Amino acid sequence: MSPTDTDALADDLLAYIDASPTPYHAVRETARRLEQAGYRALDERESWTLKPGERVYVTRGDTSIAAFHLGTAPVDRAGFRLVGSHTDSPNLRLKPNAPVTKNGYQQLGVEIYGGVLLHTWTDRDLSLAGRVVLLENGKPRGHLVDFRKPLLRVPNLAIHLNRGVNTEGLKLNPQEQMVPVLGLESAGAFDLRALLVKELSKGGVKAEAADILGYDLCLYDLQPSTRSGVHEEFLHAPRLDNLASCHSSLTALLTGPASREATSGVILFDHEEVGSRSAQGAASPFLRTLLERLTLSLSDGKPDAFHRAMAQSFLVSADMAHAVHPNYASLHEPKHQPQMGAGPVIKSNVNQSYATDGESWAYFAALCREAGVTPQHFVTRTDLGCGSTIGPITAGQLGIRTVDVGNPMLSMHSIREMACASDVGAMVAVLRRLFA
Repeated sequence: MSPTDTDALADDLLAYIDASPTPYHAVRETARRLEQAGYRALDERESWTLKPGERVYVTRGDTSIAAFHLGTAPVDRAGFRLVGSHTDSPNLRLKPNAPVTKNGYQQLGVEIYGGVLLHTWTDRDLSLAGRVVLLENGKPRGHLVDFRKPLLRVPNLAIHLNRGVNTEGLKLNPQEQMVPVLGLESAGAFDLRALLVKELSKGGVKAEAADILGYDLCLYDLQPSTRSGVHEEFLHAPRLDNLASCHSSLTALLTGPASREATSGVILFDHEEVGSRSAQGAASPFLRTLLERLTLSLSDGKPDAFHRAMAQSFLVSADMAHAVHPNYASLHEPKHQPQMGAGPVIKSNVNQSYATDGESWAYFAALCREAGVTPQHFVTRTDLGCGSTIGPITAGQLGIRTVDVGNPMLSMHSIREMACASDVGAMVAVLRRLFA
């Protein structure tokens, strides 16, 4: 696949998303692509011996991953060129004691993860995927599972019983009305652990129900990602926010020059949608620790080498952006209304919900010019609140120059989101210039 083939890049994004129903699967798919390109895994528990030109990656918690193409120049002189994104998306996740029986139905209790557009999860064919932790040889070990078939549904209430729904809006109580249906009580007893064991066995994992120590399971929509529009210009997919940015940064890293002076890296964090406060989130020491260890191997060894490296470095925080909505244009700031299909968006907020300032804006704009791309700008209306990203968190952790950018999209945080095919290639082209 040519890095300039826009249609191929868009189709590859959809394949990446469909292979990644959960952050666990996104990390596995990312690692698969890295290894296919010659990257080798490093273990945080071991000592590292690294040389310029090597390609390596590290995972943490099975849901965050960082990959680096080590440069030929010492990092205290050339610094790092980094792109940060996140692997998680708003969804429904199983509670520890999930099985519920009510009014003749078998159901599974769920928690709401992140800012879910709840109504979009109703009347969908839902499946389960995630991680199951088994006791193996006296130690816990995680295995990925993906049922890949319709298991669950959150049925809507008929309009006959909710006459005002079209005029007053659909109001859903997460505890009472978002509990998915799994089966009928009259059909027989249900054992979640037995169901998980059966599914694991299809992948060659032998276990008993009693071996399951814990699980992290997510619901997801089974409908495959697709393209639409008169010219197939639109992308419809779950988790575009923010697997689209993960895909762009990964693709740019893998299709960049074989040899590069500055060390290039991508970091895909988990838990951005819930504040990044975790062992593998952007507020953790994960990235800082990795950069410190790389600096020890790729610098002059002086005590201030890491700080000099940070002063030479730049981070692109890549997270999807709001395109102007044709039916709600009044909710957008009049002079900052990004269009889908018109290229990457630079996101700004003076209250530091985004890390962009004039200098980092100019840096990214220069990359766009080199790539033959014209950037757009987003600022939220002054009378509306602003979302945030990993950008300010990472900038605060490292003191590194940072810009917040993203491709424009609609239906953000819906179970099924919308973006533009041509924007995929444009973002990859700009990020490749960062890594050049």
